[in-house]
Amino acid sequence: MITAVLTFGRGRASLLAGMNPSTIRIRRATTDDFQSLRLLWNSMRLPAGDLEKRLTEFQVVEAADGQIVGAIGVQIIGRHALLHSEGYTDFAVADAARQLFWERIQTITAHHGVFRLWTQENSPFWVRWGFQPAAAGQLERLPADWKRSGEKWLTIQLKDEEAIAALEKELETFRESEKKRTAETLDQARTMTTTITIIAFILGTVLIGIAIFLFVRRGLSLPLR
Repeated sequence: MITAVLTFGRGRASLLAGMNPSTIRIRRATTDDFQSLRLLWNSMRLPAGDLEKRLTEFQVVEAADGQIVGAIGVQIIGRHALLHSEGYTDFAVADAARQLFWERIQTITAHHGVFRLWTQENSPFWVRWGFQPAAAGQLERLPADWKRSGEKWLTIQLKDEEAIAALEKELETFRESEKKRTAETLDQARTMTTTITIIAFILGTVLIGIAIFLFVRRGLSLPLR
């Protein structure tokens, strides 16, 4: 990926060089960040016009003075997430920022139930954290929207896709079984209710008939005056 870095004065450069995770913070990008992000994307030769439309995908790293000094995009499709368009105003802050980005990314992907992360960012940091070149079989799982890029892909599995897929299949089978069993139970209950109603109606009719019979018989047995 082609990168370029904004030039800074000595004071600004030395400030960034001394940064660590305790002096910066990560947050979600907002519309107030448009101008800073546009400058950053242009400096990195990224398609700023396209990325502006995807602002909600971005996490930014903010220095103590409130300046945006880095950003990375996290796009989620189904059970897959893509790290993209990483950039910094000075790469002296990159390692500290990536530590915080990685923590935030793990939180985001866990919340969305992501199975696998993908990236075409070529920093050794991501390899150290477990990203590996994607094998042919893994590339078959790459969402179609991302297959247009011909660059090499790095990927990391966050959850065992096969095991979870098998578990979800078993759960779906169990749910269907329970749904069928519930339907059968309801049918039996309705049948029993109908049967009881019919029996009650028959018994009621018989009792009414007996009562009428006894009343008529008693009337006939009374002496005439």
